[in-house]
Amino acid sequence: MSRVQRITSANGRLKNLMNQTDNRICADCGAPDPKWASANIGVFICLKCCGVHRNLGARISKVLSVQLDDWSDEDIDAMIEVGGNSSANAIYEAYIPEGYSKPGPDSTHGERSRFIRSKYELQEFLKSSLRITSRKSSASIQSSFSTKILDSFRIKSSKEPETVVEYIGLLKVKVVKGINLAIRDMLTSDPYVVLTLGKQTIQTAVIKSNLNPVWNEELMLSVPQNFGPVKLQVYDYDTFSADDIMGEAEIDIQPLITSAMVYGDPEMFSNMQIGKWLKSQDNALIEDSIVNIIDGKVKQQVSLKLQNVECGEIYLQLEWLPLDQ
Repeated sequence: MSRVQRITSANGRLKNLMNQTDNRICADCGAPDPKWASANIGVFICLKCCGVHRNLGARISKVLSVQLDDWSDEDIDAMIEVGGNSSANAIYEAYIPEGYSKPGPDSTHGERSRFIRSKYELQEFLKSSLRITSRKSSASIQSSFSTKILDSFRIKSSKEPETVVEYIGLLKVKVVKGINLAIRDMLTSDPYVVLTLGKQTIQTAVIKSNLNPVWNEELMLSVPQNFGPVKLQVYDYDTFSADDIMGEAEIDIQPLITSAMVYGDPEMFSNMQIGKWLKSQDNALIEDSIVNIIDGKVKQQVSLKLQNVECGEIYLQLEWLPLDQ
């Protein structure tokens, strides 16, 4: 099974699970139409709560996008075994104190952070007999829930410190179009774009038989504190053999993020230029890439000439989303 076929199959199983009524709202704040999930906890969450979950670290909450990430069968099986947000919350929110209010869709980042940490990291609302410490193994817990969920409660006593990735924001990448892409089949190609940042890899849909494809597809990447460039690759989808490379390029996101952080809340400013990524012999830019505040959002238009290939251009729009937005 090719990568595209595997991702399509996984997305179908996830979609069926998301169609359950209780999974159509965020498990933590109740926001509608959540597009993220904690695979090991077994809940669907919204973009704002997703940022808090990522800061908990993967040992507590393994955050994946339900639309953009490549899910393993193991991750999907764990989600299905839990059964959805209602089943998980019956455990994690079993003993919320009287008068304690859950955050809502419009709650602040601080309110979300306090609740989510109390719920999953500190286990404050869990039935005491289900709280797992380093002195108790999961085998002693009588529960029909996935052992992956129970393991997520565990307070590890290892002497070796764990590396927890801290994220500073989200990068929204709109893959707009490709122009004059390379031929990899008889007369044409079936292109799709892959973006990689650190260990994250996301991709667009495949467009059949088109050397000038228009995607207008938005992809999302979490940006760690120690970030590097985003690697862009274009592939030709093949049904019966390995997909062929159609060029690559690197995207320097430093100008976008630095400009956004210098100016702070973009909603306080009118439309204006705030930064620039300059074209040079060391990058793949077709022309200088300008960072602008547009309607209260920090955006950047990027045009790239694909490298290590005979021809091809890719056009993108970047948008910076701080986690506390």
